[in-house]
Amino acid sequence: MDEQPSQEPTGGTGQEPGRRLDRRAELSEFLRTRRARLKPEDVGLPDFGRHRRVPGLRREELAQLAGVSVAYYTRLEQGNGRNVSAEVLDAIARALRLTGAEHAHLTHLAKPKQHKKKVSARPQQVRVAMRQLIDSFDSVPAYVVGRRSDILVWNRMAAAVFGDWSQTPAQERNWARMVFLRPEYRELFVEWEQKASDMVSFLRMDAGCHPDDPRLSALVGELSVKSEEFRRLWATHDVKEKSHGVKRLHHPLVGELTLSFETFKLVDDEELSMVTYHPEPGSASAEALRLLASWGTDAVQAGTSAPRQ
Repeated sequence: MDEQPSQEPTGGTGQEPGRRLDRRAELSEFLRTRRARLKPEDVGLPDFGRHRRVPGLRREELAQLAGVSVAYYTRLEQGNGRNVSAEVLDAIARALRLTGAEHAHLTHLAKPKQHKKKVSARPQQVRVAMRQLIDSFDSVPAYVVGRRSDILVWNRMAAAVFGDWSQTPAQERNWARMVFLRPEYRELFVEWEQKASDMVSFLRMDAGCHPDDPRLSALVGELSVKSEEFRRLWATHDVKEKSHGVKRLHHPLVGELTLSFETFKLVDDEELSMVTYHPEPGSASAEALRLLASWGTDAVQAGTSAPRQ
């Protein structure tokens, strides 16, 4: 296992480090994109076909569904969430058919929590006992990820599957940077497009909670400059929380792996999550992981740097 990142900002180009994301603009664009994806027939309204000049629902239609005035909703969609009540946000969330993650994101944007102190420039810390626990997983790839998708600590099996992150500069140990800027990760993830979409959705959730985080702003700025795919996905304003699922990988040493992942938020710091991967018992992927474990440091050193087939 290696140490958490240094205090250097994530990335170094694109958006200026001290600049913060514009919460009002984020709120406005989020509501616009959610409204645009709904068709009248989705919510039981008549569709006037060629007479409809805007994609999705009109503002007045959404306001009617939510039980608020058009003027009130228009102010909110223009980014003015001042004094909006939780009840109104709930009604708008229902009208827009928001998911739980989207509802939480809307609340963060419209009614931001008032933090007594600024976002700390110090790196997030992982307790020694948690490090020891992860190290004890002899056959389970596991790591702890923090804010902005920074990879903080990991075990030997994670290095064997995803690459030896100790060889990556500390400020670059970030899932979003690796997924969008390192070609080997396009080959590692069989469904790279889905991984990329998920990654952007996670960052959107983080941005809603912490719009004043300069390191997050710098990361978004850098990726927007360097990756057309990131710019396109960022503009969708989709949000998602880390949870569980299945990832298919093409490993340079053992071929295809199908692994289920689980995400566990740490009770004493909900901004830290432990992520574990495991195969179906008795499967070819289970045998492949067993081989990686038996190869020890050879597998770790190969990581994602071996030639692809």
